[in-house]
Amino acid sequence: MHPAVEQIRQYLQLIALQFVQHPEQAELRVAESPQGDAVRFRLILEKTDVARIIGRNGMTASAIRSLAKAAGEKHGLKVIVHMLSHEEAAEQP
Repeated sequence: MHPAVEQIRQYLQLIALQFVQHPEQAELRVAESPQGDAVRFRLILEKTDVARIIGRNGMTASAIRSLAKAAGEKHGLKVIVHMLSHEEAAEQP
């Protein structure tokens, strides 16, 4: 695992938990590409918290994604951030 991935994970978790009402239900899953040049974060939340973190017109989610991408670019990583409810995450592999 790329050393910066853990830093970005902690950063995302810190930021995201500021917006949610049920932080104990929040889960952050990380998947790194086999080449090690990309990482996908899946932030899994309660359904009501997903709406809160996406924000009006997606502005909050866009800002969080931009910050994560900038942190990744600093270390040569492509960063993708998905925000899902527990129900949506159960439907996806």
